[in-house]
Amino acid sequence: MSSNNKNLHLTDQDRIIIENGIENGSTKAAIALILGKDKSTIGKEIKARRVQTYRCSYNPACANKDECPHSHVCFGCPDFKHFKCNRRDRSPGACNGCSKYTHCRYDKFKYSADLAHKEYRKELVDSRVGINMTYEELKALANVIVPLIKAGHSPYQVITNHPELNISEKTLYNYIEDGVFREFGLLDIDLRIKTKRRITKKASNKYKKREDKKYLKGRTYDDFINYTNENENLSIVEMDTVYNNGSIGPFMQTFKFLSYSFMFIIYQEEKSSSAMVEGLDLLETILGKELFSKEVEILKTDRGGEFIDADGFEKEEDGSRRTRVFYCDPMASGQKGSLENNHKEIRYICPKETDLKKLGLTSQEKVNLMVSHINSQSKENLKGKSPLEMMEFLNPELYKRFIEYGIKKIERDQIILKPYLLKDKK
Repeated sequence: MSSNNKNLHLTDQDRIIIENGIENGSTKAAIALILGKDKSTIGKEIKARRVQTYRCSYNPACANKDECPHSHVCFGCPDFKHFKCNRRDRSPGACNGCSKYTHCRYDKFKYSADLAHKEYRKELVDSRVGINMTYEELKALANVIVPLIKAGHSPYQVITNHPELNISEKTLYNYIEDGVFREFGLLDIDLRIKTKRRITKKASNKYKKREDKKYLKGRTYDDFINYTNENENLSIVEMDTVYNNGSIGPFMQTFKFLSYSFMFIIYQEEKSSSAMVEGLDLLETILGKELFSKEVEILKTDRGGEFIDADGFEKEEDGSRRTRVFYCDPMASGQKGSLENNHKEIRYICPKETDLKKLGLTSQEKVNLMVSHINSQSKENLKGKSPLEMMEFLNPELYKRFIEYGIKKIERDQIILKPYLLKDKK
């Protein structure tokens, strides 16, 4: 294929060729040659748009799991060997067409041309919809522009005399003609000379700051896979939020310590990036810096707006690193499925579509009560032990810190996973 295609976006037909190439076991370089693209473009496309179709039930995934003589207890195991798959993790980068796909029990990923193109189109449209600024920024812009236009200045003069506005003359004309400044008293009839351009009808303006995804650089799920392949026996904690009303609290910031299947929850009144960072700060205070650095080496979360402050999560006040944050792919809850499964247990106590405060969820003490009951249950994957028992056995110091904070073991016959657990006893 001609190289003049090199700088164009991938089309739906290109993605079909990519999918067929993966099915046939072609390398990324071979697919790139056919499409006239750079090999890195094909690699990024596959990594960004492949979908996880199966999650390994063992975490971490050990290459020796089928011949394990240690009852699948991986912590401190001398025979542990991290599973690596060249086809899945290197080239072509997905599991399509793999002869071992049916019986493989490790993490599996597939690339679908149809789904990939739909996701691409959605991202493309979303990136061009609305006005690339917040309402506050628009108001500041109007404070400069509106008086000058009403005083008889042309858009060219306004832009030339105020380069700090950082918009072009054409953009200013578009804003005025689309009615962006209507609520500030400026219409297109206020222009000194009305341009004769055909203006297409558009939906009402949306004032939104387009998402800056620089925080994802080096922190995607594929980066997580690569980092954990290169660094074995890492302590991984998954993080998320649980709530019933998107704008009114309370909110629960959840943490799952995978090494112990232990879930901890922090009570939050707001779902903001600053609140989530403060929640992690509280967790560090509970554990102490040294223990925190050992037990929260990796923090894995989703791409919710409340989690975008990656630097806030990763760095101490002095600029040193306290953990590493990685973000799961969009619409891929299975990439942190262990925590998602624990959320089901939260829902036994806090059903959806209920007022959590009326239910009794009003403080960290009530959250600690939930945590105590949830983590006192025996788990099949822990061979009948509870997460608290597993933590007490494997890491007495970590167990002690949570006990001191208000978590406690509940007798198994006294465990309650119903909404009345949160009711105040009279």
